[in-house]
Amino acid sequence: MSNLSAALTGPLPVEVDFGATVLSQQRYFTGTVTHALHEAFNARTDDGLMVEVVDNVDLAPPVPVHPGDRIAVRGELVHDPGREPVVHYTHHDPAARHPDGWIDFAGRRYA
Repeated sequence: MSNLSAALTGPLPVEVDFGATVLSQQRYFTGTVTHALHEAFNARTDDGLMVEVVDNVDLAPPVPVHPGDRIAVRGELVHDPGREPVVHYTHHDPAARHPDGWIDFAGRRYA
């Protein structure tokens, strides 16, 4: 698993995988670039970093998480100044332009 705090000190974006605890309910929105439906929720990584996990639910099924749930995530870490870091591309890429990501929850891989 990656150390996300250390990853933030290097060049971004970067592929990461980590364990985390979910902190919020999912919220849904339409992406401004892809116009696809996305879900997002906040999580605290095992090394204490707060991140927003974003998943394209037009490509992967929604993850039925609740605050306190444990997850494992693989995706791309980006940072928008003034916001907490974002981990996206947590799904497969049918165009094969990005490494496939995933969210593991309750014994199931959402990809």
